[in-house]
Amino acid sequence: MFVVLKRKQIVKALIIAVVFVSCVVCLSFADVDRTVFAKSTKKLPVYRVDNGEDNAIAISFDAAWGADKTKRIVDLLTERNLKATFFLVGFWADAYKEEVAYIADNGMEIGNHSKNHLHMNSLDEVKTKEEIEYVNHAVRTLTGVTPKVFRAPFGEYDDKLISCVEECGMTAVQWDVDSLDWKGISGAEIIKRVVGKVKSGSIILCHNNSDHILDALPTILDELTAKGYKFVTVGELLYKDNYTIDAQGVQHKNK
Repeated sequence: MFVVLKRKQIVKALIIAVVFVSCVVCLSFADVDRTVFAKSTKKLPVYRVDNGEDNAIAISFDAAWGADKTKRIVDLLTERNLKATFFLVGFWADAYKEEVAYIADNGMEIGNHSKNHLHMNSLDEVKTKEEIEYVNHAVRTLTGVTPKVFRAPFGEYDDKLISCVEECGMTAVQWDVDSLDWKGISGAEIIKRVVGKVKSGSIILCHNNSDHILDALPTILDELTAKGYKFVTVGELLYKDNYTIDAQGVQHKNK
């Protein structure tokens, strides 16, 4: 009697275990399916470029308020024969035409950062395109060159915004290395954050008028150059065609 009861208990336990494992497996497959669906439909900006061991990177500066450090930033880059991308807000470009020309005349790339630095996810398609096209027109008028890269204010993207950017003939970009210079942290902290996080294909986010960017920038440029990194513009870093962007925003060249 004891043996029969024990066998029944073992069989019952095995049945419960099989049912439990089956449920877990089914739920896991369901999660994978949902993830795959999400990856295949959501549009993403480029956070980083998978360029293998090329060691090309891009440092960028968002310009929305103030300009007194801008020319010195350009000079620090030019002195080292390095390139960068400046993402300009429309009202900044209107207010600082001399700085816009200085950026362009020294071989730096100018990107689009919207006209008014709004939360663009809240705008309709017409207003979104107005925000983008205003800056393209302003930069083209001042420099003769139309921006080819766009960065959204606050780093906020949705499918509508990226579609509008693409329809304007541009590529939406983000960043994978945030200097956090806008928080007022020290030059040493900015250096640590940037130098410690950069990898081949990285896009670095800085701001043209943050409190301590001039304290940090020379060391960032020199240390990363010593590590073998090559500074190019965001436009030069990106693949122009035959690429995919994965769920982490990494741009890959199709083989």
